[in-house]
Amino acid sequence: METVAEPEIVIIAKKSSHGGHHGGAWKVAYADFVTGMMALFIVLWLMNASKPVQTAVGGYFKDPHGTTKMMGIDVSSTVATPSPKKEDMQKLKEEILKSIQHIDPLNKLKNQIEITITSEGLRIELMESAKGTFFELGSASPTPALKELLGVLAPELGKLPNKISIEGHTDSKPYLGIQSYDNWDLSCDRANEARRIIQAEGLQRKQISQVRGFADQRLRVALHPEDPSNRRISLIVQYQVKADAEEPLPAGMKLSNTEPTSK
Repeated sequence: METVAEPEIVIIAKKSSHGGHHGGAWKVAYADFVTGMMALFIVLWLMNASKPVQTAVGGYFKDPHGTTKMMGIDVSSTVATPSPKKEDMQKLKEEILKSIQHIDPLNKLKNQIEITITSEGLRIELMESAKGTFFELGSASPTPALKELLGVLAPELGKLPNKISIEGHTDSKPYLGIQSYDNWDLSCDRANEARRIIQAEGLQRKQISQVRGFADQRLRVALHPEDPSNRRISLIVQYQVKADAEEPLPAGMKLSNTEPTSK
């Protein structure tokens, strides 16, 4: 009996030619490229940044969780950080007192002038008396005493590179003059009048940083809101700020300090 041979079965495996178009390998390569470009731009920016910014950024990457003191710096606080040389303000205070002594040898204005060193800088307070010393009562019209005093202060302050801010303050007595005019207007007008006088006497225009009126919101004698000394003009010689501290960081980057800024 003759045997019939079984047919040979051949299986051919076909490779798909379109699978590569939908693969994810190109996405990984593209992400690596973008990350590399971002790193390059950060390095280029850091090469041209100031030393404090370089130190801050380096501190952040070394310790992103802020467990050490060198995490970084708070840029906003750096801009406002005063110069540590407060002895310079003490010398300026002594020089101003000597200048005032020349126009007030009998110390008649002793109780109307107060000079203190604060966290802002050197604060010079020109306080009113019950009868009015530096301004006419209820008015922004200056007295000869104010003009003479600012005439002495202007040359001394004009020698400095420091910025000067001027504040006007009143007591809590309601203003009894024009109905549409109140203590806010009066405090602003007095501060602005002081600015005009001190600039005319020698203070540089670029030195004025602010002219503000506070009405009775910052009383000198809070327990006695109607005390005459609450009516005053304040001249603040501000601490100098280092120029490189004002360099802005790129958008979205914020650095902070784990320790509060000392004042």
